[in-house]
Amino acid sequence: MRIIARLNVGGPAIHVTLLTERLGPPDFESTLVCGNIGPDEGDMAYLAEARGIQPVYIPELGRELSPLRDLKTLFKLWRLMRRLRPDVVHTHTAKAGFVGRLAAWLAGVPVRVHTFHGHVFHGYFSPTKTRLFLWLERFNARISSSLITISPRLRDELVQDYAIAPLEKFSVVPLGLELAPFAEMARHQGDFRARFNLPADAPLVGIIGRLVPVKNHELFLNMAARVRQAIPSAHFVIVGDGETRAAVEAQVSALGLENAVTFTGWQADVKPAYSALDVLVISSRNEGTPVSIIEALAAGVPVVSTAVGGVPDLLRGGAFGRLVPPDDPDALAAAVIATLADSPTDQKNIRQAITAEYDISRLAADLAQLYRSLLATKAGKPRL
Repeated sequence: MRIIARLNVGGPAIHVTLLTERLGPPDFESTLVCGNIGPDEGDMAYLAEARGIQPVYIPELGRELSPLRDLKTLFKLWRLMRRLRPDVVHTHTAKAGFVGRLAAWLAGVPVRVHTFHGHVFHGYFSPTKTRLFLWLERFNARISSSLITISPRLRDELVQDYAIAPLEKFSVVPLGLELAPFAEMARHQGDFRARFNLPADAPLVGIIGRLVPVKNHELFLNMAARVRQAIPSAHFVIVGDGETRAAVEAQVSALGLENAVTFTGWQADVKPAYSALDVLVISSRNEGTPVSIIEALAAGVPVVSTAVGGVPDLLRGGAFGRLVPPDDPDALAAAVIATLADSPTDQKNIRQAITAEYDISRLAADLAQLYRSLLATKAGKPRL
């Protein structure tokens, strides 16, 4: 049983959907459980439906903490587990990780696993709520069979900075995605620019993801204003949507960037955007391993990012893209300008390396091996 708070647009929703599909018959029977998305979020349920996956929806399972809703969620998950009798419960995202592992412990599920795609201990909530999440995560770590991070740096943060659990409790299992369509895609096909009336020959800098505070679109726009001073023809595209869109649009106006910034909203197919971009930017205050960076590198797009979370691991310390300090618009702008000024280079080696390391088949095999190993420890022999 795989549990996630909701199938909103983002890497975790893609991750759990692909794993539910890959870890299927004849070796596994997988059930995907999720809550409902919020009113300002894009819905990725279509991805599951396209793969023949029918999630089990528990409406009370969502992002926000609510004692009454959480008790209802706990009971519904416990009842579902008692009926389906899963050998493994694997949770994703903070809220699902709390109620899901507790329900699995109460239901007597042999193996309880949680993946940290990032963490919510910086850049998300108030200090009081952050302390509560820290306490909950430390408690849940004690009833978990194994904890997974998607990068070594994220693991080290959780062990050393936040004392979630000892090092031996963690395994590092990088993300896995369907990257062949990105790796095989031609650069600068032109249809994305035509669709959104973007200048055909302008340097195009983009950010792809949810419009939420932790993604720090304010920094992206402050960078854009500086880049425009150096490269007046540069254009900027914001792909995605979310709760901060109105504030981001207001900042565009305040900076006088109305003719330089294009909002595309949610895009079910982001491949045309990657084909068109000259630089992908990550301006986040906190990250796990951004799917947009993996997809961009597989598509041959140069990347500039703040050095947060698992990004330095993903970019090989700067070998696969430029890294800058967080919340530094001057450094971010300088890195984007330098990237745009670079002579076109062959990204073939980077595309091949990323595609090999972050392929979904590798991820499914890694997790299948982990599950069987944990079950063998619990039961004396594999039960799958």
